[in-house]
Amino acid sequence: MKLNYRIVVFALAISFGLFFSAPSLLQMEDGKKVTLGLDLQGGLHMLLGVKTEEATKSRIKSTAASIQHYADRKDILLDELQFDETSVSFALLDEDDVVQVKEFLAEIEGADVSVNGEAFSLSLTPEEIIKTEKEAISQAIETIRNRLDQFGLAEPIVARQGEEKILVQLAGIKTQEEEQRARELISRSAKLELMAVDEDRAARVYTMSNGDAREYGDIILEDAKNPQIKHLVREIPILDGGMLIDANMGFDQNNRPQINFKLNAEGAEIFGDFTGKSVGKRLAVVLDGKVYSDPVINERIGGGSGQISGNYTVMEAKDLAIALRSGALLAPIYLMEKRSVGPSLGADSIKASMIALIGGFILVIIFMVFYYRMAGVIANIALIANLFIILAVMSLFGATLTLPGMAGIVLTVGMAVDANVIISERIRELVYEGKSMHKAIEDGYSNAMRAILDANITTLIAAVVLYAYGTGAIKGFAITISIGILASMLTAILGTHGIYEMLENKIQKSKNNRFWFGIKG
Repeated sequence: MKLNYRIVVFALAISFGLFFSAPSLLQMEDGKKVTLGLDLQGGLHMLLGVKTEEATKSRIKSTAASIQHYADRKDILLDELQFDETSVSFALLDEDDVVQVKEFLAEIEGADVSVNGEAFSLSLTPEEIIKTEKEAISQAIETIRNRLDQFGLAEPIVARQGEEKILVQLAGIKTQEEEQRARELISRSAKLELMAVDEDRAARVYTMSNGDAREYGDIILEDAKNPQIKHLVREIPILDGGMLIDANMGFDQNNRPQINFKLNAEGAEIFGDFTGKSVGKRLAVVLDGKVYSDPVINERIGGGSGQISGNYTVMEAKDLAIALRSGALLAPIYLMEKRSVGPSLGADSIKASMIALIGGFILVIIFMVFYYRMAGVIANIALIANLFIILAVMSLFGATLTLPGMAGIVLTVGMAVDANVIISERIRELVYEGKSMHKAIEDGYSNAMRAILDANITTLIAAVVLYAYGTGAIKGFAITISIGILASMLTAILGTHGIYEMLENKIQKSKNNRFWFGIKG
């Protein structure tokens, strides 16, 4: 027997497979493991809807705030800046500012601006409304995914379902408390706004209706700690969460959890300018439409940092920081469908899949040994190595194993041995023709290579397309098929070729073709 580079690479591949698959197979505490999907370990399945029309309202409100910020920076006096669900309107007190304001409004994407003397009206074009609603869905998917990643769940599935629905699958959710926490984290708008308190009318808040407040450009909000307490604040915020760049849980001087947030450069400038002009007045910190605090501004606040305090537990503060950090939802979401998948279903699925995998594996091994004798044993060694490598690669990258993924592994068993069947048949044909053993092995691999490459590459392309355009279970199937194909190319072609080269002299001397290849002669 002689060593060659192929057998060395094959040995290293087997060692790699055994080492990195061991934590998953033996359920060791240390090391990376394969994560079981929702269908195998149970969890939560939700179908969410998005109130896309609210995204347009939010965009209008944000545009009104931008106009107010611009006017404050440029010392432009506005008269009756108002907005509703579809438009923003205001008038200028100085006609000399008309050209400057027109230039600013022209830079707002998708805006339809109407000017009548010093009176301005701005709305969104129909195309921009459609674009805004589509962006709300895409942004909701990305935001929910970011929140769940920070929540600590392994491989959550968040995908678009149809035009306006979002599919969320959370594997590993076992208790009602975990489910409730995940649902609150997903659905929380996490819309942070800093709003000026209307000091002139604040004392009348309990005798005013919402309509009365709107006439003064105000809005009435509840207190987060005590809903009986009302706050009268300016409807157009000083700034919103779009300017927030970081949020983390911290503790106040009484060691109670609070949220520390930081604004970007633009937000810090606006915040500093406003607090500098408003010393002695109150600033309301509003989160999701509720006032968490309304401290008196004692001095200009620079640096763009602030705090949100409330009656939080540590877990609530952490989740709120996650929601703020991942960004506010442009439009509210609502639950359309929910079902819990119990772990017993996963256990049954695993059991059925393992029976199929082991049964198919044993049948393939028996057939290969019976029909190809020693060549079948060599093919089976490659097949076993292939399974270890698949599991090792999935463990190394923290991939999620789903039920379709296990089906992909079962299919890979058949595909992996197929290459060796082709090679063995080519070798047998050449032996029948009287070729030397060296010539039969080399030409057998050479002749079989094209068919093997064609079959595997086309299947790999199909798997890549499935992964790119599929969702959830389809991706799991595509991943295991892709890894299985690449592993079989290594084991079935390179590995078995190396074994034949190592045993070539022994095969030649024995001249027992029936023992080695299952043929006479």
